[in-house]
Amino acid sequence: MSLDAFHPVIQDWFRSRFAGPTEPQQHGWPPIASGEHTLISAPTGSGKTLTAFLAVIDRLFREAVAGTLADEMRVVYISPLRALSNDMHRNLEMPLAEILAEAERQGFIASPLRAGLRTGDTPSHQRAALVRRPPHIFVTTPESLFLMLTAEKSREVLRTVDTLIVDEIHALVRDKRGSHLALSMERLEHLVERPLQRIGISATQKPLERTAAFLVGASPRVASGGLEQSHTTHQSSPSSFAARPLTLVNVGHQRDLDLGIEVPPSELSAVCSHDQWAEVNDRLVELINEHRSTLIFVNTRRLAERLTHQLTERLGEEAVGAHHGSLAADIRLSTERRLKSGDLKAVVATASLELGIDVGYIDLVVQMGSPRSIATFLQRIGRSGHALGLTPKGRLFALTRDELIECMALIRAVKAGRLDVTEIPEAPLDILAQQIVAEVAAEDWNTDELYDLFCGAYPYRHLPREQFDEVVEFLSEGLTDKMGRLRTYLHHDRVNRRLRARKGARITAVNNAGAIPEIDAVRVVMEPEMTVVGSVDEDFAVEGSAGDIFLLGNTSWRMQQLRGNDLIVSDAHGAPPTIPFWRGEAPGRTLELSEEVSRLREDIQDHLADAPGPQSPSTSPPPPDP
Repeated sequence: MSLDAFHPVIQDWFRSRFAGPTEPQQHGWPPIASGEHTLISAPTGSGKTLTAFLAVIDRLFREAVAGTLADEMRVVYISPLRALSNDMHRNLEMPLAEILAEAERQGFIASPLRAGLRTGDTPSHQRAALVRRPPHIFVTTPESLFLMLTAEKSREVLRTVDTLIVDEIHALVRDKRGSHLALSMERLEHLVERPLQRIGISATQKPLERTAAFLVGASPRVASGGLEQSHTTHQSSPSSFAARPLTLVNVGHQRDLDLGIEVPPSELSAVCSHDQWAEVNDRLVELINEHRSTLIFVNTRRLAERLTHQLTERLGEEAVGAHHGSLAADIRLSTERRLKSGDLKAVVATASLELGIDVGYIDLVVQMGSPRSIATFLQRIGRSGHALGLTPKGRLFALTRDELIECMALIRAVKAGRLDVTEIPEAPLDILAQQIVAEVAAEDWNTDELYDLFCGAYPYRHLPREQFDEVVEFLSEGLTDKMGRLRTYLHHDRVNRRLRARKGARITAVNNAGAIPEIDAVRVVMEPEMTVVGSVDEDFAVEGSAGDIFLLGNTSWRMQQLRGNDLIVSDAHGAPPTIPFWRGEAPGRTLELSEEVSRLREDIQDHLADAPGPQSPSTSPPPPDP
């Protein structure tokens, strides 16, 4: 499908913005336009997100010109990060407005295409507005989609959806959050009134076939072995899983990269000393001043706050910002806008900025220490040069001897084209119980049909019927006979094989949406405005005392008191702070990177063994005097 197949208005808008279609766009537009399930694997910055959206926008725009576009939700776009959802919503509004303006210029009368956003940061009045007047394109997260599928009014809004786009799918499939989304996708498939087209997008995914199967799932009958007769024959796991047909557009994950490893001038040891940190910071300042905009990735929020504070002392408060998940939404959005506008020289971030967020022109990415994953490193480096024709530039700072070996192994793995294998959890039962309660709270179900529906999700393709029945038993009868049914969520009619919700099931499901592990966090609230500025670890808040000063969001705060789940603070006006901590946030090293480290150590050992040793002094007697 060439660009000429699009509506003339879409063609003119595209040509006014871009030199021409990229490779993923040339190969991805035909199957998407024809309604096929499609998975796009392409390097960061190759226009893969626009590949998915432009074909869908063209479809909606043609209906708008023809006057047949109803005021209903048609497209659901899912991203793993709230920041990515916010960014996508902003980046949709401008193109949609420009397309409408181009249509008016050419004399076409078309109703505007509207985009809406719902994440955990969305205020309640905006969430209600989405239900009253649904947008054509709905941008959200897996958790908010679960809530939409479970709540009564919003569930009805989703019935008109015909397209589902999952961005950065590799970041979702690897844990229980992906299993949660897989079941939500099957629930959405059951709910919608027309065939649901599924489109997946990612830059780092391996193996592709497994990711494709995760995206599309299987129809219930296929998942249960194609049985047409009574479902009472189900006694074990489904006999086969045949994924729905899908078109795979694989452009690869590699680009030309400008990579390098930085080490402090002094000799590395087992830990990084204060003197070496000063050397590292001096080098960081040099790199920041040599580039227009620098993105610095760290592995923990504590290090993000510490490094932001140290760089601020050298570059000034208006030049450096922090970005991580424990900062309030307003602070994160402000940092993203200031980085995109060029007001910030550098931003120190955790994984909260590593995915495809448009933060404007970034010409250098710095990774402090090893990111512990090949795919994560590629994602983060891809934030620089995030446009066609540009070369991503990244620098790895090794802070210890072990990190130097790991950074060397990481660079070698990238140059060899290796990638981490994404493991997908197998049928987590806690997620299954959560989704069973949510779906039955929305409508009554036959147990066999509900089993078939959930077995269509890839992580549950081999779910034994016995395990499904045990989960239903637990939800309807309680964990023990002494608990009683007052604390259960479902009523199970064993004779008619029907499930219906008990009182309170829906509110329980809504209050427990998602699969992100719970953390003991305390809100940080600023007096006298009572504005939430972020959160800290509960232990840090409990161990602190009134008058203690700590750093959060590049601002010093003075503790006043711990009131319930709120840590009341006031502005410390730049007084020297301590750094808060968050427990259990550092990532583990992937198996593939560990293997690469082992290979590098073996190669170094073999090289040293083969190298000639130093010349030993001669032990033969001296020649006699003439």
